[in-house]
Amino acid sequence: MKLLRLLILPLVLIGCSRKEPLAEFWLTDPKVGILFQPQLEASENNDSELIIQVDPETTYQTMDGFGFTLSQGSAKHLLAMSDSARSGLLQELFGQGEKDIRTNYLRLSVAASDLNEFPFSYNDLEDSLATDPLLENFSLSFDTLDVLPILKQILKINPDIKLMASPWSPPKWMKDNKDTRGGSLLEEFEPAYAYYLVKYIQEMEKLGFRIDALTIQNEPLHPGNNPSLLMLPEQQARFIGQHLGPAFQAAGIKTKILIYDHNADRPDYPITVLKDSLANPFIDGSAFHLYGGQIEALSEVHQAFPDKNIYFTEQWVGAPGNLEGDIPWHVKNLLIGAPRNWAKTVLEWNLSSNPTLTPHTDRGGCDRCLGAVTIDGDQVTRNPAYYVIAHASKFVDSGSVRIDSNVFEGLSNVAFLRPDGKKVLIALNDSQKPISFKIQEKEKIIHATLNPGATGTWVW
Repeated sequence: MKLLRLLILPLVLIGCSRKEPLAEFWLTDPKVGILFQPQLEASENNDSELIIQVDPETTYQTMDGFGFTLSQGSAKHLLAMSDSARSGLLQELFGQGEKDIRTNYLRLSVAASDLNEFPFSYNDLEDSLATDPLLENFSLSFDTLDVLPILKQILKINPDIKLMASPWSPPKWMKDNKDTRGGSLLEEFEPAYAYYLVKYIQEMEKLGFRIDALTIQNEPLHPGNNPSLLMLPEQQARFIGQHLGPAFQAAGIKTKILIYDHNADRPDYPITVLKDSLANPFIDGSAFHLYGGQIEALSEVHQAFPDKNIYFTEQWVGAPGNLEGDIPWHVKNLLIGAPRNWAKTVLEWNLSSNPTLTPHTDRGGCDRCLGAVTIDGDQVTRNPAYYVIAHASKFVDSGSVRIDSNVFEGLSNVAFLRPDGKKVLIALNDSQKPISFKIQEKEKIIHATLNPGATGTWVW
């Protein structure tokens, strides 16, 4: 009898061994201190009638990536770190390892943004009355001191990262107010400005930085920033159709031309530009922020011009940041809302900040913009935007396709099919009580529960 028991015991242990989880599951639940952590055990089975049906056969847009803006300030904070600390942080942000969040898209400013120490262009002239339409004084200037060295290190880690560029202002001598702040581009200098943007892309290419997409103007309806430019839709259409588009074509430049790059409260702006018969053939798509309007406006532009792409390019987190409030809002509206409204990218604002939120320009620079990480010497604090982007960037590769999934009140979600065939679902409980539900794709059923304000990413 003792021998029989010994023979049976291993069989019993094998029969009771824990099964592998049906899906990889990462959770952010700020109210209980869980910040983007893998969950080793699957949720217990539940009898909920809420079922998120994931349908890989119904596909939408192809995703380009998820990421941040690499501002001059972000680069300076990184350069101030020790070599080992900087290397470790860049690996975590852009690497492909198990502990990395695999950021795969970056936005750059063409010359200065408002998160620079001071405004500048690539063609500044000492004489306030001088002009340089042949751009004989063009230089990448101050970017060579900070942004480009950091970008070079990032590309060593992830050579496939996509880059988008956005100008905040043309050189002062091209503008009617001769100032970095506000004013409009003089029509007589539209050809020179097109050449300026061509030279930027060409000079970046020479240094090994391929610009995948260029927005024509950051926030063209916000001339109060520094630097900034007021550019109405009629001028943007004329500039693209008569100058920039032909200049790109003549130079053999394949960089995508994106329009608008401003808030979702004015979908009429990109629609007006896209209606222009000269500009339309040169335009890849429209870019949006969400400091005004509703995210559904992106679909309005898609419906008007379904052959043109949609991008989400900027949203800030205001300092000091609030994990319990910021993460759910950004996940619902950006990480889930933007792709469900056709966006190919989701980009948060600056990559890093320091404890004093400097640098920024005077006369309109952002003095409350909290980076995805705060860098203080070699100390790093991960902020709301870091966790928001990580929930997608780590799992949704460039080239993934958004696929169909149904939604319920209080349970926002979006699903993707990766190039390797795996599926990804990101879901948020934006109700006031815990929600149990099932994720179903064909015969596979995954049981899940999210607390109020919690975000989950499932991969299978």
